[in-house]
Amino acid sequence: MQTKTWFITGASRGLGRLWTEAALERGDQVAATARDAAALQPLAERFGGRVLPLTLDVTDRDAAFAAVQQAVARFGRLDVVLNNAGFGHIGMVEELQPEEVRAQLETNLLGTLWVTQAALPTMREQGHGHLVQVTSEGGVRAFPEFGAYHASKWAVEGLSASLAQEVAAFGIKVTCLEPGPYATGFAESAHLSPRMAQYDGVREALAFEWDLGDPTNTADALLQVVDSEDPPRQVLLGRSFEAIERQHQERLDTWRAWQPVALAAA
Repeated sequence: MQTKTWFITGASRGLGRLWTEAALERGDQVAATARDAAALQPLAERFGGRVLPLTLDVTDRDAAFAAVQQAVARFGRLDVVLNNAGFGHIGMVEELQPEEVRAQLETNLLGTLWVTQAALPTMREQGHGHLVQVTSEGGVRAFPEFGAYHASKWAVEGLSASLAQEVAAFGIKVTCLEPGPYATGFAESAHLSPRMAQYDGVREALAFEWDLGDPTNTADALLQVVDSEDPPRQVLLGRSFEAIERQHQERLDTWRAWQPVALAAA
């Protein structure tokens, strides 16, 4: 198998760090980015010249283009771009503050867009490449209190569905990677909106424990996706399928039940 060159955002911790290490451990080379490249120094000490630590705030479009160019100048190509940088936000829709929503969208959606745009010219010129957009199961289903997060991740799913059709002729593949809940500290690090007492009863009714998966089990799955000759456009990680299947079936049943109304409006 040919060695791959990766560009990974959000590589300093969580799944991003784990996936960066998995790529390096099998002999690939990685341009690894984080808001503070100092957090990536242990990787450089361990893997030497096969890792390029870069400081990047993905909300800065010019910085995203510059970082990608640094990676191409160093390694000569881009085989896999893994858009992983992002964070969670918890708050009822009525509780969301303007600056909170902007921050969520600027990182999770626009950050993914800027890095994608920066990588596409190189991938088109090469005639190949694989864009892996990390959306989570929160990109295909929804929970109360995660409205801003879902808005950002569902938007990445829609953006990527269009993108996949636009770039297929250039040999570029696009996959939305949809992890379920894992023991990565996601909830503990999520940003919180000021709480309105009116929603206390709603919150109490929602109380449940996440069935957290082992994040180390995701590395091999990711490598299988990027090594596939025909990778999926969407792929779940973890134990989310049955719940998502039920939601989608309910949606189909509703559309079918209302099809006479839909056709009457044609």
